[in-house]
Amino acid sequence: MTAAVASLRPTTAHIDLGALRHNLAQVRRLADAREVIAIVKADAYGHGAVPVARALAAEGVTRFGVALVEEGRALREAGIRGEVLVLGGVVEDQAAEIVELGLTATIFHAGHADALNEAARRAGRAAPVHVKIDTGMGRLGFSPDAAPDAVVALARLAFLRLEGLMTHFADADLADPAYAREQVARFDAVAEAVRCAGVRIPIRHAANSAAVMATSSWRSAIGGPLYDAVRPGLMLYGARPGPAVGAGVDLRPVLSLTTRILVLKRVPPGTPISYGRTFVTRRESLIAVLPIGYADGYPRALSNAGRVLVRGRAAPVVGRVCMDLTMVDVTDVPGAAEGDEAVVIGAQGAAAITVEEVAAGAGTIAYEILCGIGPRVPRRYLDAASAGRDAGER
Repeated sequence: MTAAVASLRPTTAHIDLGALRHNLAQVRRLADAREVIAIVKADAYGHGAVPVARALAAEGVTRFGVALVEEGRALREAGIRGEVLVLGGVVEDQAAEIVELGLTATIFHAGHADALNEAARRAGRAAPVHVKIDTGMGRLGFSPDAAPDAVVALARLAFLRLEGLMTHFADADLADPAYAREQVARFDAVAEAVRCAGVRIPIRHAANSAAVMATSSWRSAIGGPLYDAVRPGLMLYGARPGPAVGAGVDLRPVLSLTTRILVLKRVPPGTPISYGRTFVTRRESLIAVLPIGYADGYPRALSNAGRVLVRGRAAPVVGRVCMDLTMVDVTDVPGAAEGDEAVVIGAQGAAAITVEEVAAGAGTIAYEILCGIGPRVPRRYLDAASAGRDAGER
C-alpha cells in the first residue's frame, strides 16, 4: 500500500522490527542454541510474513514455518531461502509446486507422500519432508501405533528425504504438565522404534512458544521437550499463549494498532449510540467516532466493553462496534480533539493496552486478535536500530 493511499485512512498497524529481533534473542536464549523454526504462517500472525521473514533471515534464521503452499510461494517470490516447512501438509494437486518451489512438506498421510514422491521423481530431485506424529492433539499426524511402520514405508520412497520428525503439544500453555508428559513419552517411543528400524531422521521438534517459555520445572517434569529445534510463533511477536506462561520472559510487543478521531459529537443525555441502541448516554457526552471496525479486526464483542487510549487516558467503547467505525466516550478526556491519536493496541504515555487485554475483553485469544487485523489496515514497519527510521509500509 502506498503512503498516499494509507494517508486517506489513519488506521494503521505499526510493526517494530527491533522488538521482533529482541524476542528472537529471547527464543535463542531459552532454546539454548537449538535450531529455530520461525513460524510466519497466517501472514506472520498479522504482522506481514515477508517483512518479518526478511528481518529474521537477516538475524540468521534459516528455517520458517507456514501453513499453506501459497504462503511458502510468497516467501520464495520475495527471495526468502532456506527451509520453508509447510505445516498444513500436501494437497495432492500441489505436490509438483512444492517440489518446484523447494518447499519442505509435512507428511501425515500415505497418499500425500506418494503424490509428493511422484512429483519429485518427475522433477528428478528428492523432496525434503518432516513426518508428523499425533501424540495427543487429535488433529494431524500418524498415530503412535501406526507411525513406526509408516515412517519405514516413507523411507523406502526413493524421492523423499526424511529430515524431521515432529509432534505438537495440545496444552503446553497449562501449568499442569501431566498431558504433555504423556505426549513426550509417545513421541520418544516412536522415535526409538524408528531408530531401531534403521531409519535415521536428523531433526526432532515439538516445542511451540508455550513450551519454549515453560519453566525449568515444567520441562523437567515432562523430560525436556526442546529436542533439536523449536517452533516459536506467538512469542516472536511479543505476546504470551496464556496468563500462566513465561511470566519471567522479557518479551516486547511487536505490533501496535492506532487510529485517529474522525469526528467528535457532543450529544445530550438520552442519546442512543450505534446499532440496536445498546448504549444510551446518561449525561451530556462527547462521543468520538473512530475509523476502525470489525472489518479491520476490531472485535464486535468489544461493543460496550472495550477501551482505547486518547491523550493517555482510557476512553470506553460505547454502542456496537460497526463494520468500519467504532464510537468511544471521551467526555472525561480533557482537550480531546478531532485528529487525536487513539491507541487500540499499544502504549500512549504511561498507559497501555495489550493484545492480551483486547483478547480477554472479546472472549478470545491473542492469536485471533493479531491474525484478524485485516489486509485493508496498512502495516508500517519501524526499526529503532536504524536511527528510528520508518522501514516502509505494506
